[in-house]
Amino acid sequence: QLQFVESGGGLVQPGGSLRLSCTASRFTLDDYTIGWFRQAPGKEYEGISCISSMDGSTYTADSVKGRFTISRDSAKNTVYLHMNSLKPEDTAVYHCGASESDCSVVGGKGPAWYEYWGQGTQVTVSS
Repeated sequence: QLQFVESGGGLVQPGGSLRLSCTASRFTLDDYTIGWFRQAPGKEYEGISCISSMDGSTYTADSVKGRFTISRDSAKNTVYLHMNSLKPEDTAVYHCGASESDCSVVGGKGPAWYEYWGQGTQVTVSS
């Protein structure tokens, strides 16, 4: 069973920044396309970012474009979501997931498109 651990969430003021981390036990993240998706209270899942395993290509949702970026640190077996200029509407539980498909398939999609995903980390943007 593949296990993810998301971390780095918390309470931040509007305009602030956070860096979320996605790590895994017993497998190598580089072997999978890794995506981040979120769920705000009372709303559907929203796929916001993705990085492909094969060529490192990325996907970023329009709602976070220019503010969020995704990156890999292979040495640490970690994928990051760098979040800047946070807005109250970014408040949600953020999850990472692993897929054997490319970002062209799973980018922008929710957990049903990923083979494995974690329990998530809460991000709250509020003054």
